[in-house]
Amino acid sequence: MVQTSFVPDEYWQSLEVAHNMTFNYGYLTWEWTEGLRGFFYPLMFAVIYKALYLLGKDHVWFLIWIPRLAQAVLSGIADVRLYSLVRHLENTELAKWVYFCQLCSWFTWYCSTRTLTNTMEAVLSTFALYYYPLEGSSTKSSTKYLICVALAFLIRPTALILWIPLLFYHFAKEKKKADLVVHQYLPIGILTLATSLIVDRIFFGKWTFVQWNFLKFNVLQDLGSFYGSHPWHWYITQGVPVILCTHLPFFIHGCMVTPKKYQILLVAVAWTVLIYSALSHKEFRFLYPVLPVCMVFCGFSFSNLKRWKKSAVGFLVLSNLFPALYTGLIHQRGALDIMSAIQKLCKMENSSASSLFILMPCHSIPFYSHVHCPIKMNFLECPPDLSESDVYIDEAEVFYASPLAWLNAEFYNKTLLPTHLIMFSVLQPEILSFLTNNNYVKTRSVFHTHVPVGRTGSHIYMYERSDQ
Repeated sequence: MVQTSFVPDEYWQSLEVAHNMTFNYGYLTWEWTEGLRGFFYPLMFAVIYKALYLLGKDHVWFLIWIPRLAQAVLSGIADVRLYSLVRHLENTELAKWVYFCQLCSWFTWYCSTRTLTNTMEAVLSTFALYYYPLEGSSTKSSTKYLICVALAFLIRPTALILWIPLLFYHFAKEKKKADLVVHQYLPIGILTLATSLIVDRIFFGKWTFVQWNFLKFNVLQDLGSFYGSHPWHWYITQGVPVILCTHLPFFIHGCMVTPKKYQILLVAVAWTVLIYSALSHKEFRFLYPVLPVCMVFCGFSFSNLKRWKKSAVGFLVLSNLFPALYTGLIHQRGALDIMSAIQKLCKMENSSASSLFILMPCHSIPFYSHVHCPIKMNFLECPPDLSESDVYIDEAEVFYASPLAWLNAEFYNKTLLPTHLIMFSVLQPEILSFLTNNNYVKTRSVFHTHVPVGRTGSHIYMYERSDQ
């Protein structure tokens, strides 16, 4: 039910890396050459890929869908954990309402099966919440919740933001503070960091502290703004309203009727939104890990409704069903649909002679993890300027400044021309003369989106160079 693309990271920072780890080919983006990403999360998929390879079942279809299935199973277990947590804290009736709100969320539907670090962060945060020592919890376990928080930190260091208030609250409430630090915080912290250092040492070939590099780049230097920046209020005016959608009024009502002992969860949500608001680069998916926490408040809202409860249920289901189906089945599906055309190049008799150039904003479509054959593929690159030069322009920007001139200069020698080109429909009119002069013929057109913006077109085209 989720057949669309969301952001490049769901492929380029997980499956593509796992493909490189397992099959020794696959593109590693600049984050990996600079040591900003750790191999801990891709390792999960690399293990799946290796098992498929050893079983002789490493077909591209399995490589694409089994990791998604694995992530879906983990997300499903997290949903059940959320239900169980509320049932233990309160009662079955309230737990059902929280579970209902969680399952109705269009954004949960949209993200929960994607191989994103944010998705795994949300899963581990929900597990951690299940074991967190909330007042009245019968499932609390300091060791288990701290392990989950530590693992979330290894996968995505900014996961710690949500847990800073909760960690301080736990520390303040704990009577044996020294024991908590010596027997829980320090051993778990040291063990998980050591595991991360060893895993990254194996795959980087040198000692690399990726969590520090990640925080330094994204938080201290705020270089993430290279990929876009938003005003400070963006999460409040757009981020939260969009991901909560029609849950928002129930969330606000829930905040007013929820017992005081859950205020620390509201503080954690507000703190997370506040800290992320201070960073220039903002995305909807960064807030995904707080969504299960918000559903607790939505559940309290429904359980306290005296009138119009059936109407509210119908409203929530229907208002979330359309965006869930539209974003899951229609919006931005071309990035995955075009991969079947690329996969066919691998089955041609002269596949080794095939070459592909992707004339799209960088990382617009998956790469070798969705092709699984070593044909020559290139794309327009867009690494940030780590030297902080005032005159730096990445390759993609240079291309889009004058596409026709760039193509004529890059392929002045006809022997260098790729056999196939892939582009968004919006680019085609600008380079039509190049396509015509070099005998390129459109062989595939797939729908991508009803709302093309900027360099993203409504369709994706594949062109093949004719021998004529």
